[in-house]
Amino acid sequence: MKEKSSPRIEHAVEIAKKAHEGQFRKTGEPYIVHPLAVKKILEEWGMDEDTIIAGILHDTVEDTPLTLNDIKKEFGESVAFLVDGVTKLSNARDGMRDIDTYLPATRDNFLRLMIALGDDIRVLIIKLADRLHNLRTLSALPPEKQKKIAKETLEVFAPLADRLNMGLLRVEMADMAFKYVDPKRYAELKDIIDRYNKSAARSLKKIEQEITEALNKEKIKFELSGRVKSVYSLHKKLAKHDQNIHEIYDLTALRIIVEDVTDCYLTLGVIHSLYTPMSGRIKDYIAMPKQNGYQSIHTTVITKDKRVVEFQIRTHEMHEYAEHGLAASFYYNEQKLTENYKKGKIEHLPTNLLWITELQTTAAKLREGKKVDLKKLKLNLFADRIFVYTPKGDIIDLPKGALPLDFAYRLHSEIGDHVVGVKINGKMSNLSKKLEHGDIVEILTSKNQTPHTSWLDKMFTPHARQKLLHQLNKDKK
Repeated sequence: MKEKSSPRIEHAVEIAKKAHEGQFRKTGEPYIVHPLAVKKILEEWGMDEDTIIAGILHDTVEDTPLTLNDIKKEFGESVAFLVDGVTKLSNARDGMRDIDTYLPATRDNFLRLMIALGDDIRVLIIKLADRLHNLRTLSALPPEKQKKIAKETLEVFAPLADRLNMGLLRVEMADMAFKYVDPKRYAELKDIIDRYNKSAARSLKKIEQEITEALNKEKIKFELSGRVKSVYSLHKKLAKHDQNIHEIYDLTALRIIVEDVTDCYLTLGVIHSLYTPMSGRIKDYIAMPKQNGYQSIHTTVITKDKRVVEFQIRTHEMHEYAEHGLAASFYYNEQKLTENYKKGKIEHLPTNLLWITELQTTAAKLREGKKVDLKKLKLNLFADRIFVYTPKGDIIDLPKGALPLDFAYRLHSEIGDHVVGVKINGKMSNLSKKLEHGDIVEILTSKNQTPHTSWLDKMFTPHARQKLLHQLNKDKK
């Protein structure tokens, strides 16, 4: 993704330089260094021109005499809206002072976050770029502020990057933040990773040679590289395995990028012909993508010299999405995804990003002054997602804990309003059964059926509740 340049972008840079003139960062550098760094990050992610301009100007309304009206006149309503959204997020952060009671202190932040995101997801992408550069220069701040920003990053921004499947960003943010939150633990785990990689280097080189020869023999075009596990990922994985390092099989992985899906499975066959696959360690995320849309085949094998190695196999497109997530979607689709879902055209969003529409609904409620259950909202945004299927094979993305009525109302209100039963994986089930990742769900309907108030107890998502309440009120009238 190349650096973008246009008269509008250059004009934005000149306005930002003038607006921030005489201002300096804690590092001692002129303040303009920061917006220019944000500009570069957004360009690297392949974002559209309006987003880049808003990134350049994101601090002007808060810190300089420049107003939103000034920005609107110079660059249009879209840029002004994006700058306003980022400003709201920045103001929300100011109220988060207590690190020890962090989660309760995030309520105002979270509410404002929803309002900002409800209309344009690019607001969040600008904020993530802003946060990334601030993390890269965090050493200039006092220790207390370093810890506050780092903790906030681990609990809010890194999970959001993961939710958008921006893998490179998630890893960089989480590792930098963890280094400030728990420097001693960070150093210990970094040492473990470095020592392991040093001891594995010679063996991995031999494996790379064997794989290269075998794939060339099969005339499969490929790129081969190593992937070292991040410190924070290791920290979280050790917590799941009672700190037993011998249960961690992917400290180093070899990544193979091929031309198409067929080559992915051919490559898997080649690997298994060379080495012994470990039982239960083959994961096909191509046939069954992760909740955030990640696709790849993972297999863990035992080599001839008894070393355990993980392989990741994917296409170029899958790799780009794994690294850049939503930003890659903007780049490759050559359209502003948010323009579609703002107009209600949610079918243009990738399936794994349909959760964005729930944020839009929530934002509308907040603007109307309606109450929102922030606990459930937080759960729906940050919790694991599940993919379930219609009998025709269409994928529906839902939060973990979703029930059949949530599924029905996600398909269409007309279907939800007339539910009489459900089949899960071909068998009759009940409406109180939680759906699981990979379930095939068939909703049974009848024209004579009408919605019941009791259905509220058999729902998990705000979207389904809203649709049901709307129909109940309509029937009452």
